[in-house]
Amino acid sequence: MKHLLSLAFVFACTCAALAQKNGPVISPDIQDDQSVTFRLRSPKSQSVAVRGQWDRQAVPMTKDAEGLWNLSVPGVPAGVWEYSFVVDGLTMIDPVNPAQKPQRNPTSSILHIPGTPPNPWDFQDVPHGTVHQHTYLSKALSKQRSAWVYTPPGYEAGTQKEYPLFVLQHGSGDRHETWVVHGKAHWILDNLIAAGKARPMIILMIDGHPLGQIPREMADRRTQSLTAFKNELFQDAIPLVESHYRVSADHTQRAIAGLSMGGWQALSIGMTNLDCFAWIGSFSGAVDENEIKPALDDATGTNAKLKLLWIACGEKDFLLDRNHQLIANLKTSGVNHEWHETAGDHSWPVWRNYLTEFAPKLFR
Repeated sequence: MKHLLSLAFVFACTCAALAQKNGPVISPDIQDDQSVTFRLRSPKSQSVAVRGQWDRQAVPMTKDAEGLWNLSVPGVPAGVWEYSFVVDGLTMIDPVNPAQKPQRNPTSSILHIPGTPPNPWDFQDVPHGTVHQHTYLSKALSKQRSAWVYTPPGYEAGTQKEYPLFVLQHGSGDRHETWVVHGKAHWILDNLIAAGKARPMIILMIDGHPLGQIPREMADRRTQSLTAFKNELFQDAIPLVESHYRVSADHTQRAIAGLSMGGWQALSIGMTNLDCFAWIGSFSGAVDENEIKPALDDATGTNAKLKLLWIACGEKDFLLDRNHQLIANLKTSGVNHEWHETAGDHSWPVWRNYLTEFAPKLFR
């Protein structure tokens, strides 16, 4: 009997050791004090580091005898952060974290640490809207395309006949899902609406790369992409929303905004289609003067149709000088606008704040 018990004990210890060696890896592992442990099983790697958006430093990880790399980071600030593993010089996602930032070339995982009290982009105990996914054949592009549509809390109950429409666009490295998955636009609007700070509205988000991702230096190709995006927006995406949802046709109940590339699209399209959009927002975007020249040349007509032109850019953003030039052109032409130069750089923590500030101003 003692011999059998000894064998059972050895077997149990062996199983425990194997489970520790080969068991599931947890990463990121968030503790109550906001310390976070990152882990990666990669026995053959020579060097592994974590690069987090909260400090932008690549911090080396330590490998144990079983080939498991570990790093504990104390006191990560509350926020929605991007982070990556740098494995032998290759930047990659955390393979065991299902929260990944939607990108054209995915390299970033998401670390979300809620604030106390909650931030506007945190999930809160309030009525929530719905995010709908649509796939359609674009007549303008002759190919399959996708869009996401947010409807506010109470929409399904049918208590309001028509809603304002807000077109919200992503940046060059992102996809149409990014404003929801990483930007938390749906939670921002839920929380603002629940607090009485924003009107209930429908939000349309489509892929801003109708011709694929195009480098900034390819000016002619970018112009073609902008035209293709505009055609798809007006011929496919907006008609899709109008056919499926209760949206107002009044241009004073329509807005367009975006970040970075999306800000360029919002300025270029919005300022030259003021019969369609009365509210325009640019978050770290930029536009050439000739792209909005008709609006600049007819400031009186522009101001008569435009309810709000809201422009913001961070003081450390690489597009700040271009924003300064845009503001100078608007002032010289006499076009009404609202300008905000803020702290921060070209990143999502800045753009979530911008949406939180911009949305309450819409459709008032």
